[in-house]
Amino acid sequence: MSIFTFTLILFLGAIVAGMVGSLTGLGGGVVIIPLLALGFGVDIKYVVGTALITSIATSSGAATAYIKKGMTNVRIGMFLEVATTAGAVLGALVAVFLSTSVIYIILGITLIFSSAMIVRKKDTSVDHSSPGSKWASVLKLNGTCPTPDGIQKYNVRNVTAGFSLMTLAGVLSGILGIGSGSLKVLAMDIAMKIPFKVSTTTSSFMVGVTAAAGAVIYFQRGQIDPFLAMPVVTGVLLGSFFGSKILMIINVGLLRKIFSFVIAILAVQMIYRGMEFYLLKWFPYINLPEI
Repeated sequence: MSIFTFTLILFLGAIVAGMVGSLTGLGGGVVIIPLLALGFGVDIKYVVGTALITSIATSSGAATAYIKKGMTNVRIGMFLEVATTAGAVLGALVAVFLSTSVIYIILGITLIFSSAMIVRKKDTSVDHSSPGSKWASVLKLNGTCPTPDGIQKYNVRNVTAGFSLMTLAGVLSGILGIGSGSLKVLAMDIAMKIPFKVSTTTSSFMVGVTAAAGAVIYFQRGQIDPFLAMPVVTGVLLGSFFGSKILMIINVGLLRKIFSFVIAILAVQMIYRGMEFYLLKWFPYINLPEI
């Protein structure tokens, strides 16, 4: 494959990654990592470094549009970033001690979880006007968001549980480079009872800061390749811009289901790739199929 073809495919894949990241709040790494690792066979450590840059670009492209529309709760995002940033630095430091096989397995499991999160049924029975957490009032985390019926007020709950989940999301981001948007959305949507569109858009806002914390460690190790990062960042910025426009005007239910199915298949391949080493070590005489 020529350099031009490789760069073009990577650029087009990055556009898709940016759109998916902004539509789901998961960050573009869930597309870029399988593309580079499974499609092009790039070393997983360099893939993670590139994916962190991708997540920063996804967040930068989508966050501005969402903030202007009043969808993002910046105060919640900045508060929870304390947890995710600390976790991301810790995860990036731990990653150097993990083997490639272990990273593949952790990544596959995380992608399966992300796939389930994309299509899970949202709880629409939550009374967002009921009293929230005492900490939410003290930290002024309660807010409003625009809906077809007007401005909706919501109160934030379970701040401690959300903060704890955010720390775990940061650790996974530092190890895997995917932004861990699924855990961010889970913490805000389920634990803290924030309206889904607010949790998704706030996750997109947060992903970039979390990824930047981990990216510094990978940059110091020389595991961020500019040749890979340049077309990825450009494509993701375009894709995240288009995705932020699409989210406001269409029902993305079918898109989420299709994407969830594809990510689940890629996750199984990731786990299989990680298990190959152990299967061959435990059963040296078996012939493993290529997938």
